[in-house]
Amino acid sequence: MSAVTVTVSEDEMGAARAKPALPDEGARLGFRLTLPAQILVLFISVFPLLMQLYISVTDWSPLSGIGWWNAWEMWNSFANYTDLAADARFWSALRRTAIVMVVCVPAEFLLGLALATLFADDFPGKRIFYSILLMPMMVVPAVAGYMFFMLFQSGGPVNDILSTITGTRVTIAWLSDPTLALIAVMIADIWQWTPLMFLILLAGLVGVPEDQIKAATLLGANPWQRFVTIVLPKMKTIIIIALAIRVIENFKIFDTLYIMTGGGPGVATETISVYIYKVTTQDLIWGYVAAIALAILIVLSIVAVFAMKRMARARQVPA
Repeated sequence: MSAVTVTVSEDEMGAARAKPALPDEGARLGFRLTLPAQILVLFISVFPLLMQLYISVTDWSPLSGIGWWNAWEMWNSFANYTDLAADARFWSALRRTAIVMVVCVPAEFLLGLALATLFADDFPGKRIFYSILLMPMMVVPAVAGYMFFMLFQSGGPVNDILSTITGTRVTIAWLSDPTLALIAVMIADIWQWTPLMFLILLAGLVGVPEDQIKAATLLGANPWQRFVTIVLPKMKTIIIIALAIRVIENFKIFDTLYIMTGGGPGVATETISVYIYKVTTQDLIWGYVAAIALAILIVLSIVAVFAMKRMARARQVPA
């Protein structure tokens, strides 16, 4: 039996090594398969924005007698935006929205943080109290609005409780007073959305390394020092996320407020969402509404970008 010897020259080996690798067919196949979904998502997100921008520079409305595709016939340049800058009712609604945000978001954050700190430790009945605490968040906002509408009636439970405490008959017209009506709306918002803040902050709190807390305890740090120097720095990103979510959601407060007050008395509780709803359904000035919505979108986008930058900075800076 003879052996066959195969010799390969160095040139042939070099040519084999220099042969280009085959393209990643798997990646290309994946791109082709997901391309229709990517196009659909892009269409869903971009088309309404472009449509809104198009309508915002016209005087078009459903009662104009022409289709939206012919809205260019009612082109008004940027008159809607100049009207928006001079609209005192718009700025008043924006100011009330800011007041609700400035009051509700810090209150929800502080209450949520206090509850998260409490629930970070085990205690009897923790699961029961945990379930009860999350219940307000699960209530439909319209239902919550009706609940608080009944609570703050002149003959409602809130006045009954105040009557019992003071020993005199209290008949405060909460929802008929411009200042008290806004306070009642903020109380309802705090009641419903503090559990969400609590849930987010609790998730961040349980993620704090236990060994660092134990080390600080051995070094003599008291609970407040451990909380300030270890817990809060480790929760920077979670805190920013929680605050950003509630700031953006407060701009959209509508259901609870509209059921409770309808934006009244007068326009005392008319936030930006309620104002947009009224202009859309009552005045039917859709071009102007589109301009308002774009302005709000820009504001919320700035808030989101600021929050993302803060999160990136929080990750870069060592705690």
